[in-house]
Amino acid sequence: MDKEEIYNYCVANLLEKLKGFEKRIQGLSEALDSESKSSAGDKHETGRAMIQLEREKLGIQLAETETNYRKILALKNNHSSVIVGVGSLVITNKANYYIAISIGECKLEDERCYCISPQSPIGRLLLGKKLGERIDFNNNISTVLSIF
Repeated sequence: MDKEEIYNYCVANLLEKLKGFEKRIQGLSEALDSESKSSAGDKHETGRAMIQLEREKLGIQLAETETNYRKILALKNNHSSVIVGVGSLVITNKANYYIAISIGECKLEDERCYCISPQSPIGRLLLGKKLGERIDFNNNISTVLSIF
């Protein structure tokens, strides 16, 4: 499992999400412009309100994704440590974790790694751990085998 590959996977994933949000927001803006040209009374106002609500939701998701993108870029030259911290790739006897941002499972070749936030329940348990130390999550005990 290569930390740089996981980092690159996270960056690519976030860039793809950012492009998708921008495309959807652009589509909603066009729909709103089209709706503005209509004059169907209450139906017209309801349509505009629904488009506006959807655009606001997408704006919030876009802002969260941009924040995650800035967070991951800040970890670009993060070096290995003997203590688990933000940007660490942690190998345990149960699973592998990249502690940076929460985007779920990353599967590279035949290996899996979970990209998790340091604020997640497992992330909080892992922060500060050293080689050989254990965490207990939902009555499952995991041992830290490697930290990169």
